[in-house]
Amino acid sequence: MTLDEAIEHATGYHCTTTFVKDFDFAEHFGLDAVKDTYERAFAEWKTNTKYLTELVLVLNWKIWQWYERNDDLARLYDKLWREADCWAGENLKGKDAEYYFRTLD
Repeated sequence: MTLDEAIEHATGYHCTTTFVKDFDFAEHFGLDAVKDTYERAFAEWKTNTKYLTELVLVLNWKIWQWYERNDDLARLYDKLWREADCWAGENLKGKDAEYYFRTLD
């Protein structure tokens, strides 16, 4: 089962972006590639509530995918997840915040 399928199976949420595949690919090139992939995705999509929400969701699942298998990668995903989640909590308002929190709850 792919991570996209696992997310949908567990949560009912259907991924619409390529974030899972983007991070899967970046992982083959190391931590710097994962960080670069995140920075580009976040810069491009942080003002799109649905894509930002999915980015945060994928980062969270990536933490658990690598937990106890690759501590460095899991810690990096945790750091990136916290950064994106914090930004969302501080910047999303009204319907955008409602969508974000309802989807991730």
